Amino acid sequence: MRAGVALIGAAGLLASCGDGSTVTDANSVLTGANSAVADANSADPVSEPAAGAEAPDPPEATTEARPAAASVVPDPLPEDIPSALDDPRHPDFPEPLVDPALIRPGGPPPDGIPSIDDPRFEPVSEVDWLAGAEAVLVLEAGGEARAYPLRIMIWHELVNDTVGGVPVTVSYCPLCNSAVAYDRRLGPHILDFGTSGKLLNSSLVMYDRQTESLWAHFTGQAIIGYLAGAELDLVPVQTVSFDTFREAHPDGAVLSLETGYPGYAGRYGQNPYVGYDNPDGAPFLYRGPLDDRLAPMTRVLAVRGDGPTAAVPLDALRRDGVVSFRAQGRDLIALYAPGTASALDAADVAKGRDVGATGVFLAAVDGRPVMIELAGDGVFIDAADGSAFDVLGRRRGGSGSDLTPVEHLDTFWFAVTAFDPETEIVAG
Repeated sequence: MRAGVALIGAAGLLASCGDGSTVTDANSVLTGANSAVADANSADPVSEPAAGAEAPDPPEATTEARPAAASVVPDPLPEDIPSALDDPRHPDFPEPLVDPALIRPGGPPPDGIPSIDDPRFEPVSEVDWLAGAEAVLVLEAGGEARAYPLRIMIWHELVNDTVGGVPVTVSYCPLCNSAVAYDRRLGPHILDFGTSGKLLNSSLVMYDRQTESLWAHFTGQAIIGYLAGAELDLVPVQTVSFDTFREAHPDGAVLSLETGYPGYAGRYGQNPYVGYDNPDGAPFLYRGPLDDRLAPMTRVLAVRGDGPTAAVPLDALRRDGVVSFRAQGRDLIALYAPGTASALDAADVAKGRDVGATGVFLAAVDGRPVMIELAGDGVFIDAADGSAFDVLGRRRGGSGSDLTPVEHLDTFWFAVTAFDPETEIVAG
């Protein structure tokens, strides 16, 4: 692990950059952020070198031939792997997946936004500090269900965890409003991830602590470094209200406020990105092309795969409740239920506007097609046999299987098209 750095926190990602030209109201976004970060850092026993200066311009690209990406990760790993954090253009690295010049400094240094590496959990029945509409990330694996509240994730962005025996990393990037989870096993290795302090397309760039390669949060791919070209398996994760999680998983567990960073305890529940979730706003620290089919900050549901990304505008899904579509050779259904607060709207995470919750599932259950219709109050009915499901795809009573979840993103339009310009809008 790298040497200790100042715990700048999520607010520092904005405050340290000093470039508010792409934010509709930079002052409102940064209200109280500097004092919040100063308090958090002063209370945490971590060494504090000078922070806030942007990284120097990268050196000129080398013209030397690069080694091919390894098809098999060796075990053990070499001891002298160069760090992509220190030198993203090192000649010993395989060909990068992206031009290193596209990686922008976000303000904090590596681990300046501290990941949670020893997560603790509380039984859902004992949690009295979450409002019913607050957004949580829900992940199920190996028979276990866990919720990761955005009031915590907004300040840490990464949780290295093991759920149901599966080593996973749960990630959340406020700037592109994206939650992605990964199986962090790569060959014989279990990787641990930290924040690099860098951005790609206004999206979090992670690094693994085993090789210090750089990874795109949005795709789960190693983009620069020793592991460039490697890709993690994505694990479905949904953003829903705490009430929805509590009803569906009465025996579930919730990430505790005891994160190991006592300096942040008073900040959980505060939103350092006030007003960022604005459909008429602009993305922060993004200089790439914009696809004018939708406004950049339009919320969309996105499904990735071997073909073009399929995007469903949230307004269309909210209007219809259910959208059936075909993507990557699969018949799918997208569901919408109201009642989940935006974590990026009001100063208090619990008081954000209602943006609802979404889910994507295979349009078949127990080997037969389903015809899902909205029944109201977050309940969906299969017209074929009357079976009822919730937005998590869980069957409400009766016998038979739950709907099969499909990995998807709730995110902003600019981010989807930045990573896949061929994205297709499948509902309007």
